[in-house]
Amino acid sequence: MELSSKVIGSIGRFWRTNVMRFGVYEKVWPVETTPSRIVPEHIERPDYVAKTQKLIIPKKPEIKDVNQLRGMRRSCKLAANILAQVENLVKPGVTTDDIDELVHNLSIEAGAYPSPLHYKGFPKSVCTSVNNVAVHGIPDLRPLENGDIINVDITVFFKGFHGDCSKTFLVGDVDDKGLQLVGVTEESLEIAIKACGPDVPFYEIGAHISRHAKRNRLTVLPAFIGHGIGQYFHGPPEIYHFYDRYTPHRYPGLMQPGMTFTIEPVLSHGGELTLVLEDGWTAITEDGSRAAQAEHTILVTENGAEILTK
Repeated sequence: MELSSKVIGSIGRFWRTNVMRFGVYEKVWPVETTPSRIVPEHIERPDYVAKTQKLIIPKKPEIKDVNQLRGMRRSCKLAANILAQVENLVKPGVTTDDIDELVHNLSIEAGAYPSPLHYKGFPKSVCTSVNNVAVHGIPDLRPLENGDIINVDITVFFKGFHGDCSKTFLVGDVDDKGLQLVGVTEESLEIAIKACGPDVPFYEIGAHISRHAKRNRLTVLPAFIGHGIGQYFHGPPEIYHFYDRYTPHRYPGLMQPGMTFTIEPVLSHGGELTLVLEDGWTAITEDGSRAAQAEHTILVTENGAEILTK
């Protein structure tokens, strides 16, 4: 099929406009995957896999005791250590399935279960979200390319507790728009953590992130929230990363020492809308813009907040 010169001209203008707005990168679509990896029988399973006893998730944010905090520190330290080792693997030619294999093996070697595996049907041991994939990308056989950005989201279940963190890595030479997106996303996480402390409203997290994103002409994707974490993968409080004038009334509550939760903003150059693909997990930006995410699990302390996954 041939295209008229008018259509070709329109495509060219559309491409130039998107390059100016979003930068230079390849849009990503899911490709062939490999089977789920096997977890040895001796590894302790979380409740949603073991199904031997249903874990009761608290209805309000949990104040953890000394023993629970000891467990959280162990699991979060392991998650952070695995994430640090992933950085050495991220380079052009490596597939996201290779990353899944590394995370899976490191988790098993440590005696931990990779929390995403079989959580509500998720088929792999880690989430890998490249370029226009906002969150929950399923590792597959697409090789990473020079100029990609990739978020690797790791959660491990270790000695009865989950630890959760993520980072967006640069693959080779990333354009200036991509560098800015990743940098501002990390800054917004840091700013939000610094705002945490006793009696601070939860909505202040979203207020700080939204202001920093807006100053840098970026958009917070509102569909994705942080969450309480502990012996359960997800629980209260829900952490919203955006802010509007209704937020204080919609999302009430104050932080208290002993609470643990994730902060994990997702930012983009484009609009707020995202689409979930037919696999039921992969969330992409509607306009094809890149998205970056950064995440830590934190503990509210008497004096502020401690990053457990640092």
